[in-house]
Amino acid sequence: METSNFRTRNKVLFKSGILVGLIILLLIPTFFISDLISEREQRQEEAINEVSEKWAGRQTLSGPIITIPYNEYFKDSSKILRKRVNYIHILPEKLKINTQLFPEMRYRGIFEIVVYNSKTHFSGSFNLAEAKAISIPKQDVLLSEAFISLGISDLRGVEEQIPLKSINGIFNFNSGIRTNDILETAISTKIDLALHDSVASFFDFAFDVKLKGSQNLYFTPIGKVTEVFAKSSWNSPSFEGSFLPDERKIENSGFTAFWKILHLNRSYPQLWTNNMYSIGESSFGIELLLPIDNYKKTSRSIKYAVLFIALTFMIYFFLELLNNKLVHPFQYLLIGFGLCMFYTLLLSISEHLSYNWAYIISSFMTILLLGVYSNSILDDRKLAILIAATLTILYGFIFSIIQLQDYALLMGSIGLFIILALTMYYSKKIDWNTLGK
Repeated sequence: METSNFRTRNKVLFKSGILVGLIILLLIPTFFISDLISEREQRQEEAINEVSEKWAGRQTLSGPIITIPYNEYFKDSSKILRKRVNYIHILPEKLKINTQLFPEMRYRGIFEIVVYNSKTHFSGSFNLAEAKAISIPKQDVLLSEAFISLGISDLRGVEEQIPLKSINGIFNFNSGIRTNDILETAISTKIDLALHDSVASFFDFAFDVKLKGSQNLYFTPIGKVTEVFAKSSWNSPSFEGSFLPDERKIENSGFTAFWKILHLNRSYPQLWTNNMYSIGESSFGIELLLPIDNYKKTSRSIKYAVLFIALTFMIYFFLELLNNKLVHPFQYLLIGFGLCMFYTLLLSISEHLSYNWAYIISSFMTILLLGVYSNSILDDRKLAILIAATLTILYGFIFSIIQLQDYALLMGSIGLFIILALTMYYSKKIDWNTLGK
């Protein structure tokens, strides 16, 4: 009798080892499915780029900036006096930006892409007296050749002519810029500051920009005081970049956000010459976020594959021991493949239906498959229903975690603790020391 018990315990231990090996083996298809998710996600990114190339890409608005050329004289290596043109760059004393975004959904095949139209109003003033801070002879400063520029990262998005209104009249922006000291892609217009009271007064401005773009709209806080107000009907924005909003309000009907940024918050001054400073690092703005898209949700769900497989195998194993049933390792392997198929079903169906419906359909198909198969191998309808009910609870638990963003880790940890407690409770019903009597 003792020999029989010893052999039975060894068989249980041996089978436990086989099941652990099968769980490790089944990690291989989950890795392949993860690669497939990444591949489909990359294809989505390619679709986004393809639409952006035809519509307009992510936009960053930088400006306006007044640039004044001046002559600099120097001696070359042959001691010959030569002349070159340098530039004084002046940033606004005050800058107010009021923007409204009008998002649209576009499709490339089965993929969704967010694009937008926007209307942005700029207003503010320049303190031209700051130009006195640079010790340049007055006769070398070319006030009549000064120009004002506005950086736009993708000029294909400009929808209408942009007239700049000032005390000296109306100036129409043209494409291109005379120097790339600060801005790479920009529009500009010539302003004759010699007609203005030059370095003794303020230069006020106001203009509107109607702009198309994809996903992101950023701003650069070049004002001594920069205030930005943004409004949109999009209800899932993400605020990105170097500064977060001072005030924001997100509702089902859309969002509003407000930033106030001082020149003390940046790493560059209000005035400099040539390319001494870069302004791009201080940009901030809005991303029109698609709330946890299908690929991200599927990727999150497959992280629980090991938990699913291990718990399901453990349920079958306990049922074997408690009900004197026998499940062959090959049958365990088929059950594991059935659990892995859930993720391919979820991925493929979610590309055509909403993620929630894809999850419901995929989990229903998997539970039905394993429930029918369990009934055939265990020859017990009650046990098959018990397995199907347990899988339903597990799939429901994972579904609720995936829907959460901020509390996913907390709910997941509590759920795993409850599962462990239930496992410990039911495992005590097995007398492991007298197994086989």
